[in-house]
Amino acid sequence: MSQYDEGHTVAGWTGTAIASIGSAVLGAGICTVSAVLMVGGLGILAASVLVTWALHLSGWGKPPGVRPRGQWSMGARDMTARDGHAECWGCRLAGRGRRTAAVASGAVEVAPVTGNPEPAAAEAGR
Repeated sequence: MSQYDEGHTVAGWTGTAIASIGSAVLGAGICTVSAVLMVGGLGILAASVLVTWALHLSGWGKPPGVRPRGQWSMGARDMTARDGHAECWGCRLAGRGRRTAAVASGAVEVAPVTGNPEPAAAEAGR
């Protein structure tokens, strides 16, 4: 096993395999000037991104950074994925991670607005 913890996940290898197939189909479409193969290859590439993302969100990926050595096996599942990873843009796109205690509990305080109304609102009679 390598010194670094990159790509040792089901999500990583599955996404790579699907993307490789999509790249091969796209390349074949370019070489044969076939629009059907090119569109099919692009569709497979898009599917690889979605499959990898879904697997990551279901716990078959890993959080950013290096995991402890005991969690480096391919079958290791990330049990913290449900709440989202703090620095993971994939989790943030899914609406997970980077939540503060106030936002997570629903206790958001709204401050009243004071001052002069905006010109457009004043003209509309609001």
